[in-house]
Amino acid sequence: MFIGHFAVAFGAKKAVPRTSVATLMVAAELVDLLWPILVLLGIETVQIDAGAASPFLRLRFVHYPWTHSLLMGVLWGIGFGIVYRARTSYARGALAIAILVVSHWVLDWVVHRPDLQFAPWIDTRVGLGLWASPTATLVVEAALFIAGVGVYARATRPRDRIGAWGFWGFVAFLVVAYASSIAGGAPPSPQVVAATALLGWAMVPWIAWFDRHRDPAGQPLAPPR
Repeated sequence: MFIGHFAVAFGAKKAVPRTSVATLMVAAELVDLLWPILVLLGIETVQIDAGAASPFLRLRFVHYPWTHSLLMGVLWGIGFGIVYRARTSYARGALAIAILVVSHWVLDWVVHRPDLQFAPWIDTRVGLGLWASPTATLVVEAALFIAGVGVYARATRPRDRIGAWGFWGFVAFLVVAYASSIAGGAPPSPQVVAATALLGWAMVPWIAWFDRHRDPAGQPLAPPR
């Protein structure tokens, strides 16, 4: 899942208005932000399946228990939540962050073929395999994304043009990136996949930028961010 993870982060802003949506995005995408680093270090493994029937199955995730097992997702979530709580004293935001990190595994479980582990030392692999049906995947992700963006757009209001156009520009960027990943061919190598995935970190300043220029729809708060 790609834009679905961003969707839940957008939606979470309504519950924790004092937390920057950039922080929520990092939480929802944390394991995917860490995963390419471990791939490049040779700790986790992905293979290219150029002949896959579905464009969503071009990557075969062979070994990624330290980022994408359920137990590690819980631990990453707890760790991130504790750090955020210590920095901001915003307990609700810390809880939302922990939940968002774990939500990544849950959403991946829906779309992935059976390649997700419960813990690094448990060999059982699970996944409902929605990716096998491109049409169903597009419908589910699009619905989730529209809902998440809609919640964020209603829960916040732009303070200026940056808050308006920066936000909608980012939404458009995600849609184009998602469409390109589907329409494009198989990547040339796992290293290229990992290097490209690292660009996710570059989106964080953009998200923080437009979110700083939006206020809660009710009244302005002094956000911990």
